[in-house]
Amino acid sequence: MNLPNALTLLRIFFVPLLVAVLVEQSIGIKHNGIVVVTNEVFALVIFLAAAATDLLDGYLARRWGQITTVGTLLDPIADKLLISAALVSLVQIHLVPAWVVILIIGREFAVSGLRSIAAAEGFTIRASELGKTKMVGQVLAVTMVLLSVHWPWLAASANALLLAVMLFGLVSAVDYFRKFWRKIDAEVKSRRRSELLLREQQERRAAVKVTQ
Repeated sequence: MNLPNALTLLRIFFVPLLVAVLVEQSIGIKHNGIVVVTNEVFALVIFLAAAATDLLDGYLARRWGQITTVGTLLDPIADKLLISAALVSLVQIHLVPAWVVILIIGREFAVSGLRSIAAAEGFTIRASELGKTKMVGQVLAVTMVLLSVHWPWLAASANALLLAVMLFGLVSAVDYFRKFWRKIDAEVKSRRRSELLLREQQERRAAVKVTQ
């Protein structure tokens, strides 16, 4: 277990804590009966700390040459868990519309399924630049939504950013599907070509045996 992998696991452990803080109404620091640190502030600190581990684990893994199979598998799972948990919790406390969250999370499931199918076919679809930018946008959108609780004038910008993130995610999903179908089409054509060549060779061998 190296440090980058430990940071990835730490991000996963942050998820239930983030959900508990967001949906629980009684958490907060009070002074003279007045709440000075609310649930949303706690949640924002936890969320940003978890998002920071996403940047740090990748940087350290590349710098120290500690890129492992476990880390490669866990990192996108940890990202999806963090964002999905944050968005579902925000729906629970009525800060974001459910339909937007459904589309965002549905996109994550679709792309994950696509990668699994691609892996079963023997090739890997790497994260595109659109996908990486999407993660940054999601972190900014969730942060803006949490900040809008105390600064309501940010609510319109937060909702607009969330919609932009949703649309951007759908565009990046189309990019993934385009890469997938291109590779699948090439793979199918290559297999058919190999099958035809093999069949021709078998027919020639059979013809030679008959003539003998």
